Amino acid sequence: IDFKSERDNHLAQVTLPATLLSNLTLTEADRSTVSRINFMFFSKTNLFQDVRRYTDGGLSLNSYVVASSVGNYSISNLLDPVKIEIAHLSYQPSPNPVCMFWDFNMKNGTGGWNREGCRVAPESNSNKTICLCDHLTHFGILMVRPKSAAQVDGRNTKILTFITYIGCGISAIFSAATLLTYIAFEKLRRDYPSKILMNLSTSLLFLNMVFLLDGWLASLGTDWLCVSVAIFLHYFLLTSFTWMGLESIHMYIALVKVFNTYIRRYILKFCIVGWGLPALLVGIVVAVDKNSYGKQQYGAACWIRSPVVFYTTCVGYFCLVFLMNIAMFIVVMLQICGRNGKRSNRTLREEVLRNLRSVISLTFLLGMTWGFALFAWGPVNLAFMYLFTIFNSLQGLFIFVFHCALKENVQKQWRRYLCCGRFRLADNSGRAVCLYLTIYLSVYLGLHSNSRHNKKKEKEALLKYKTSVVLALQLIKHDKPSHLQ
Repeated sequence: IDFKSERDNHLAQVTLPATLLSNLTLTEADRSTVSRINFMFFSKTNLFQDVRRYTDGGLSLNSYVVASSVGNYSISNLLDPVKIEIAHLSYQPSPNPVCMFWDFNMKNGTGGWNREGCRVAPESNSNKTICLCDHLTHFGILMVRPKSAAQVDGRNTKILTFITYIGCGISAIFSAATLLTYIAFEKLRRDYPSKILMNLSTSLLFLNMVFLLDGWLASLGTDWLCVSVAIFLHYFLLTSFTWMGLESIHMYIALVKVFNTYIRRYILKFCIVGWGLPALLVGIVVAVDKNSYGKQQYGAACWIRSPVVFYTTCVGYFCLVFLMNIAMFIVVMLQICGRNGKRSNRTLREEVLRNLRSVISLTFLLGMTWGFALFAWGPVNLAFMYLFTIFNSLQGLFIFVFHCALKENVQKQWRRYLCCGRFRLADNSGRAVCLYLTIYLSVYLGLHSNSRHNKKKEKEALLKYKTSVVLALQLIKHDKPSHLQ
C-alpha cells in the first residue's frame, strides 16, 4: 500500500511478502480475522518520542511513522522480510539512517525505539530509506541529526546541487583555458610560479571532470567502475589540496626566504610531493580495504564509504593544509603590503586596490575559501553552505581571472597571437632593433669621423652606441618576467 503526498511523492510504502502467514497455524474460525490487514499512517510523530535513549545520543526521528498488522496476531521471524519505504522529513547530506520500530514493551510499557530485526536496504538514498524487517509493527527512520544543526530543505538542496554542477563545469572550462594558455606560450612558463600554477590547474581540471561524471557512472551499477571513480575523485581532491599548499610554500620561499634559497631540481621535487603524496595515501587506503570506496548507501554517487578514511584523509589532511596556508597567507601579505608601501609613486587608492587584488587572488589560489566548510554548522549552516558551494565550485574561474587574464605578459601573448584588428599587438621588436642600431650607429660613425681628435665627443658617441645596443636587447626581451604575479 502507498501513502502519497499532494505532490504525488511516496511518503510511505509497505510491501508484504508472499510468505507472510507461513508461520501461523490457523483454524477455520481464525481465517476470517487473518484476511483483515491493517495499515496506519501517522503524520504527527509526537507520540513516538524516545527522548532518553536516542535523542541524547544524536539520533532523532526524521520520517513519518507507518504501522502494519494482521488481525490480532503477532507476526515475527518472517522468512522473507517486509519492505517498508519511508520518505525523509528533511534532506540529510550524510544521513546514516537507522531502521527501527516502536517497541511497546520497553521502559515498563511506555515504549521506545528498537532496531532489532530491521536493517537498511542498499537502495536507500538521501531522500528516502528502505527498511527490511522480519516482523510487523510501527516503523520509523531515525538518523544522526543534532538538534542544534540547521537542516537543509529540499528546495535549497536542489539549488545547491544546481550551483555545484554549473560551477564545476565552468571551473573545468577555465582551468583548461589556463592550462592551454601556459602550454601554448613558452615565454609564460619559464618561471616557477607558472609551472606550479599549471600543476594546480591540471589537478582542478581532473577533479571537476571526475566529479561531473560521478553521478552518471554511479548509475551504471558497475561495482569496479564505481570504486575506480571514487579512487580518482579522492586522489584529485588530495592533489588539489597539496598543490594549494605547495603554492603557499613557494611564495614563502620567494618572498620571505629571499637569500640562500636555491633548491636543486625545485619543480621536480614539488611534483613528487604534489602528485606522489596523494597517490601514497590513496594507495594505503586501497591496500588496507578497497571496500572503503564505492557507491554510497544514501545516494547515487561514488565516493568514500568509510567515515574513518573520510575524516582522516580528507578532513584531517585539508585542515593541516588549511592551517599552513593561513599562516603563509598572513606572512606573504605582510611582505607584499610592506613592499608596496615603500613605493611612493602610487596614490593611497592605488595602493589599497593593489593590496585588495593581492588578497583576493591569493585567497583563491591557496584555497582559503574551502575553509567555509568548517563554519557550516548551527544557525549559519545554510549561509556558509552557499558560500562554500559558490566560491569553491568556481575556483578554476577565479584562478583564471586573477592569475591568467589580468597578467600583463599573458595579455601581450594573447594580443600578439590571438587577437586581430586594432586589438592585435604587432611584434615590431626586430624592426625596432634595426632602427635603433642604424640611427645610433650612424650617429656614432658621424661623430667619430668628425672628431677623431676630440676625445670627449668620441666618448659621448660611444656611450650613445652602447645605450642603443642595451635598448635593443631590452626590446628583444620585451616580456617582463611574471614573478609571483
